[in-house]
Amino acid sequence: MDLLKLGTELIMKKLGSNGNSSDISAALMGLLGGTDGKVDLAALISQFTQNSDLMGLASSWLGDGENQALSPNQLMSALGSDKIGHFADQLGISQGEAANTLSDTLPQLIDNSSSGGSLLDMAGDAGDLMGLAKKFF
Repeated sequence: MDLLKLGTELIMKKLGSNGNSSDISAALMGLLGGTDGKVDLAALISQFTQNSDLMGLASSWLGDGENQALSPNQLMSALGSDKIGHFADQLGISQGEAANTLSDTLPQLIDNSSSGGSLLDMAGDAGDLMGLAKKFF
């Protein structure tokens, strides 16, 4: 499954009637980066691994075991409040609601994409992602 589509669907479920799929997709691309409608998952994971306190979280999402929870504060630390604020503004929701939604969604997105090895097939730069994964395992 396409990461952008999966992320949009997960966020729409969280936001309920407050979400518009095209707006969510655009906001998600702005937040997560990438080109040609493909999310740069390696860059996203890199933002979490740059902080040693969050490295274990990212590795739990990449593996097939139980995922560790991501708090809104940890999300803000990894991505920055300015990016979360811009995402919230694009969707017309509060920064707190955006952080809560994304802290639930991003681990699911990464986990669902990494199960069974499909993560490497979907990643924009599989070499970078493989290098990150080797750091964890």
